[in-house]
Amino acid sequence: MVLLDFSMSPLGKGESVSPYVARCLEVIVASGLNYRLHAMGTILEGEWEQVFAVVQRCYEVLKPDCHRISCSIRVDYRQGPESRIDSKVQRVQELVRQSLKT
Repeated sequence: MVLLDFSMSPLGKGESVSPYVARCLEVIVASGLNYRLHAMGTILEGEWEQVFAVVQRCYEVLKPDCHRISCSIRVDYRQGPESRIDSKVQRVQELVRQSLKT
């Protein structure tokens, strides 16, 4: 199972790129994969081919009217069960004995 954290946005489109991020989120939701949106990007959970296919589709929806696109990707692969997107956070909260902002 793979956790992929990525941020994709166009350059040269002004200070706010939220309309472009929204386009990518439509792709992500349609994928059916487990995900978490956060202030600096989105985390996807799935198999290698699935998560990279979503990144590819996000690029494709931005490309028609974005002449330059920046993308940062971090990947964490680990054999084992799904739901690491939640369990990793829950484990840290257990260790600090309090709920954390997530």
